[in-house]
Amino acid sequence: MATTVLNAIFLIIYLLCAALQYNDPDAMLWISLYLAAASMCAFEFRLHPPRWPPRVLAGGSVVWICTLLPSLVGQVSIDDIFASIHMTTNAVEQPREIGGLALVGLWAGVLSYRKRPV
Repeated sequence: MATTVLNAIFLIIYLLCAALQYNDPDAMLWISLYLAAASMCAFEFRLHPPRWPPRVLAGGSVVWICTLLPSLVGQVSIDDIFASIHMTTNAVEQPREIGGLALVGLWAGVLSYRKRPV
């Protein structure tokens, strides 16, 4: 029951995240990611949801995070990341992108390995 409620919350969050990407320089990439995550959540409401969408999204998120991390080491402080809602530099935007990827990856990981009713 708790997983179902959390899944509905994440579905709404992912749809909102997709809607907020309209002015991002790489908007279509992020809109696609968040809509894929929302679709993953929607599939979970089926009686027998497919197991592969959460696994693909979790794996893809981890790989994407790993590609972003090396360029961030020593480039930006925590204060810079949260100081403004606007993207001031690429070094500020990338940690925010990692946060979005972590949001997708963590919930996809939970859905990948939770027990399903038989």
